Amino acid sequence: MRVLALCLGNICRSPLAEALLRRELAAAGVDAVVDSAGTGEWHVGRPADPRSREVAHRHGLELEGRARQLSRADFERQDVILAMDAQNAAEARRLSPPAAHARVILMRDFDPLAPGADVPDPYTGGLGGFEEVYGMLERSARSFAQAVAAQRSAP
Repeated sequence: MRVLALCLGNICRSPLAEALLRRELAAAGVDAVVDSAGTGEWHVGRPADPRSREVAHRHGLELEGRARQLSRADFERQDVILAMDAQNAAEARRLSPPAAHARVILMRDFDPLAPGADVPDPYTGGLGGFEEVYGMLERSARSFAQAVAAQRSAP
């Protein structure tokens, strides 16, 4: 399975989601390749925001990737694109080629506390906002991984 976490700049939410999805899918026994991207190009080539890296490190994760922009090839390469919010989901659907392979869905469709809600962008706030986003992403990633594992083991 190939999964892409998608946000706006690929430096705050989607790198955290990528690391969490990788961890939770592995824990659920799902063989997956996980990546992340942004719909915008502003941060291409940069590492994750220092606040995202700090929060990840506090929780035993490392964010080692560099920001990249969503490409048309992602729609054929990925099985699922998990968008952090409705705006980025809409942009991904707009950019999607006809008959694309990847399904675009919201990350928090899998959050048991707020299904379908947006993951807020913590970029303009402090470290507390990044911690809050981490909790949303962790719940969502775990629930997503469990759903995928259950679907694969169903007869």
